[in-house]
Amino acid sequence: MSLFLFGFWGFFSKLATNYINPKSVLIYDIVGAIFVGLLFISVNNLEWRGDTRGIFYAVITGVTGTLATLFYLVAVSKGSSSIVLPLTSLYPAITVFLAFFILREPMTLRHSIGIILAIFAIILCAGD
Repeated sequence: MSLFLFGFWGFFSKLATNYINPKSVLIYDIVGAIFVGLLFISVNNLEWRGDTRGIFYAVITGVTGTLATLFYLVAVSKGSSSIVLPLTSLYPAITVFLAFFILREPMTLRHSIGIILAIFAIILCAGD
């Protein structure tokens, strides 16, 4: 479902930036996120408790995700979605890299090959 919804998210982002500027798209994107959040709260018994570290990282997740969305919207408003979306979709390589060096999570040969191929994909896409 995530893959399916992210596919539509990328498509709708391109459509939105065809008609309004990226900063406006981001504001309306946030309105949509608030709507989903309120809907989620209304159908679940949300408890406002938790470890402060978890809350801190959750807030940072929101900040980085929102900024990433803004930069994606600027890029897709200036370029082709067939180039911008594949490049930005390589973000898991950054996550794996950070997890390896900061969290000391193991990296298999398969992970390493995947990251190398992702780097080649960036080079190939950037050439267009």
